[in-house]
Amino acid sequence: MMADTSYHGESRILITGGHGFVGPYAVRALQNVCGEKTQIMVTGSAPTAKSEMLDVTDKLTVRKIISQYHPTHVIHLAGLAAPAVAAADPDRAWNVHVDGTLNIAHAILDETPDCWLVHVGSGLVYGGSAKSGLPLDEAALLAPIDEYGATKAAADLALGALSYRGLKVIRMRPFNHIGVGQSDAFVVPAFATQVARIEAGLAPAVIRVGNLDSERDFLDVRDIANAYALAVRRSADLADDVIFNVASGIPRRIGDILTWFLGQSKVPIVVERDQNRVRPNDLPRIVGDASRIRKALDWEPHYNLEETLAEILDDCRRRGSSVGSAQSE
Repeated sequence: MMADTSYHGESRILITGGHGFVGPYAVRALQNVCGEKTQIMVTGSAPTAKSEMLDVTDKLTVRKIISQYHPTHVIHLAGLAAPAVAAADPDRAWNVHVDGTLNIAHAILDETPDCWLVHVGSGLVYGGSAKSGLPLDEAALLAPIDEYGATKAAADLALGALSYRGLKVIRMRPFNHIGVGQSDAFVVPAFATQVARIEAGLAPAVIRVGNLDSERDFLDVRDIANAYALAVRRSADLADDVIFNVASGIPRRIGDILTWFLGQSKVPIVVERDQNRVRPNDLPRIVGDASRIRKALDWEPHYNLEETLAEILDDCRRRGSSVGSAQSE
């Protein structure tokens, strides 16, 4: 059943892809930052008691949802979760990231042109520009090196062009974000999951790794979500097309993160290099400059890396213990 769509003047925020890793964090951040009168409507790949089903590649359904909800803001999170997923199915990556994004944008322009679109892109759009090793600001050349970055960059540029037709868009370019609930397809939860499984006796005491010398810019997902919420709250003060990097500005070596996890392990663990895990086009360092969003939205990260890593490991241990208990019964 469609939710009540009557408009009372307060912010009405529609979230696409709300069932993913970031969605629940975005909801909590919006509630904290934007206040009790904020109406938040979550859509995702399947309907639930508190959300609507929305396939962003279905143009007619997108238009219907936008027309009926008449949102003041859309936070567009819907997309493929990881570069590996995009590489495995390039056609879907282009369809979801580009066609799906354009479906949302055109529906906004036609049905509710005063609505702000907060597009969640990726710091990976900078790609080869990261070879300099320097922090990348929003003026850095978009030079993606894989399917994921290319599709995100294409959507980003298309929205910039649509701003000249009146689209009110905030183009967010978040760098690596981590937190409880993230898939172990990503390096940090992959390390934590392996440690927890080894401690629980569910896996051999060996972690196989790829390139440990790569450096990435990691932020707690709660800080990322807070940036989206602040963009919504302060949208009236922004230009109709503004780009924000969301980053810590601090490069973190992957090997140092693994060392931290090994130091927390309750059992000895051996690390073995696996050449199959080494990406041929891996960039040595990707780090962002978020000076613009810090100044424009008074945003800053609040969670330190070790605090976040500890929460991720504790969560993996709890889930690992649950699996171990179930298998022993």
